[in-house]
Amino acid sequence: MIGVTLQTNENIDRALRRFKKKYERSGILREYKKRTAFTKPSVEKRLSKLKAQRRQHRATLEME
Repeated sequence: MIGVTLQTNENIDRALRRFKKKYERSGILREYKKRTAFTKPSVEKRLSKLKAQRRQHRATLEME
């Protein structure tokens, strides 16, 4: 559960902005979308392979 405690004399907009940052960093929305949408195992496997290829490509570019 994500929560933000208000500090003394803190603006509500600032606290809301802090909450939004925590919410995005925690990955709750990403997890929700992942659980609600079904992807076939073959598609998941293909995507994971593509992700690994991109990661390898970036690693080789950084080495140069």
